[in-house]
Amino acid sequence: MNRRAFLVGLPLALSACTAQEVWAPDDVVSRAIYRKPGRKYLTLYTMKNVGSGNGAHSALLINASQRVLFDPAGSFRQDVMPERNDVLFGVTPRLEKFYVSFHARETYYVVGQTVEVAPDVAEQALNLALVSGPVPQASCARVTSRMLRQLPGFGGIRQTWGPGRIREDFAKLPGVTTLEYRENDADDKTLALEEITAILRGQQ
Repeated sequence: MNRRAFLVGLPLALSACTAQEVWAPDDVVSRAIYRKPGRKYLTLYTMKNVGSGNGAHSALLINASQRVLFDPAGSFRQDVMPERNDVLFGVTPRLEKFYVSFHARETYYVVGQTVEVAPDVAEQALNLALVSGPVPQASCARVTSRMLRQLPGFGGIRQTWGPGRIREDFAKLPGVTTLEYRENDADDKTLALEEITAILRGQQ
């Protein structure tokens, strides 16, 4: 699928497993904050290898008092969503599409699993995400599973280093919905990032 067509046509949905301190200034974060009214939910994103089916990365979208993306040791470098230690702020549905598109390519696809949660659980997830980074490379699943296990109703999530195992456990949660996102772009995320960056900067 053409990336531009994907970005125009799909309703949303996810990054790959650096530990570098990143701390956007207060004013930048405040201007970027995005709030989505209505139900509160968590969306677990798992990047999976097309050939082996193995999970390669875990990330967690949190719709609480604000909408953020916890992208532990992520590789989606952009200048629209401010970052504080693996937490991206101002995650609108449009920017979420770009995040997913960045990861989906001929060798990897993205699985998005969404579960509705109580407002206080969503807020707890947000607070845990804010203090969980920065995450070392290859530790995305370890930190994500540890964070989820602390939430009420998520005790069945096993502590693990494997993104695929979190996906399996998350699938057992009551009321979870699952979507897959696929594209056929070349297996070079730098090209995808260049294209997405150009679009975000209004050059295309």
